[in-house]
Amino acid sequence: MAHHTTKSAYDRLTERLNRYPQGATPSELLFKILKILFKEEEAALVALLPIKPFTVDKAAAIWKKSPAETQKILDELAGRALIVDIVYNGKTEYALPPPMAGFFEFSMMRIRDDINQKLLSELFYRYITEEDDFIRALFTEGETQLGRTFVNETALSEENALYVLDYERAGEVIKSASHRGVSMCYCRHKKLHLDMACDAEMNICMTFNTTAASLIRHGHAREVDAEEGLDLLQKARHQNLVQFGENVQKGVNFICNCCGCCCEAMIAARRFAIMNPVHTTNFIPQVETEKCNGCGKCVNVCPVEAMTLVSANDPAKPKAKLARLDEQRCLGCGVCVPVCSRDSLSLKSRERRVLTPVNGVHKAVVMALERGKLQNLFFDNRVLFSHRALAAVTGAILKLPPVKRIMASEQVKSRYLAEMVRRIRH
Repeated sequence: MAHHTTKSAYDRLTERLNRYPQGATPSELLFKILKILFKEEEAALVALLPIKPFTVDKAAAIWKKSPAETQKILDELAGRALIVDIVYNGKTEYALPPPMAGFFEFSMMRIRDDINQKLLSELFYRYITEEDDFIRALFTEGETQLGRTFVNETALSEENALYVLDYERAGEVIKSASHRGVSMCYCRHKKLHLDMACDAEMNICMTFNTTAASLIRHGHAREVDAEEGLDLLQKARHQNLVQFGENVQKGVNFICNCCGCCCEAMIAARRFAIMNPVHTTNFIPQVETEKCNGCGKCVNVCPVEAMTLVSANDPAKPKAKLARLDEQRCLGCGVCVPVCSRDSLSLKSRERRVLTPVNGVHKAVVMALERGKLQNLFFDNRVLFSHRALAAVTGAILKLPPVKRIMASEQVKSRYLAEMVRRIRH
């Protein structure tokens, strides 16, 4: 009976995680991970929480506990970075983040002795690498993905730099954020416990805005100012790390500085390249073959194996090589350009611009629509949406292209939304 009760709590927590567009594929490995992170009673309580941010009073009503007891539980969970506490205008709301980018990463963003990080690293590795279903679903379902690549601005020509919008600049994200936090790289920290980590900088991954504020408050991130954040960005670029961040224009919550060997986003980009698991920048390298000497430096730094060496087909130099780009794989990060000593690489604009969701609500709506989960954003059996939250989601839907608006209406089966879609079409 005890075994059944324990599993039931984690089953319900898994179901709760999967109501959001970024879920977690059920498996025994997932249950083992959740059992390390959540006590059984916590799993049962968190499984009842709504998708949208909530207050202490709403959680207390759901849990049928006093506000004081509820506050204590929520603060304990926030202290372990399992939920995020958001302070706005002096009022605190809470939200359960998805597993990734979320509490999976948060559990490894500092050295801790309250959980077995070595065992957790082994379980993460098996769940993500060996079982495959979770990472495949996370990075390949739908057209709109979790993250996007930021171009290395130092690799751009003066002319091309004019066409980079502010939200496409990692430096601008750092400068404009309300809060900035720096933590250990989840991916390299995990690989360190497996004796598989590279020697790239460990304490260099960044969180911003409300997420950073919560992580800083509970000691999971170190607060930095804009100047130090920009210095760390430059350090990452010197180490040929790729900037991979949240796929939104406004309110970016994270930018990871990724290596090709440890970082899961880069590994997914190689494994599932044909499915476009990571959104590219609006630039792509071009090779001037008459300058290229086939040294292979660009090949060595490319995190997704988009650069290769091929025969130069020169009868006078039968062993000569040239760099060749696979445009289908290329992220447009630009790390290859600065390492070329012959100036044979430069970035050019892609023919078609990559579209980026405006904000977190817009991203959630589009991802939910593409994954058949849009109804979960409206109909939460635990707590009804507030008018403000419903207006935000509905507003994001009504900004979608006509075909996707109709798809949204069909998924939700809501007369209210159908009428809103009808009005905007006429």
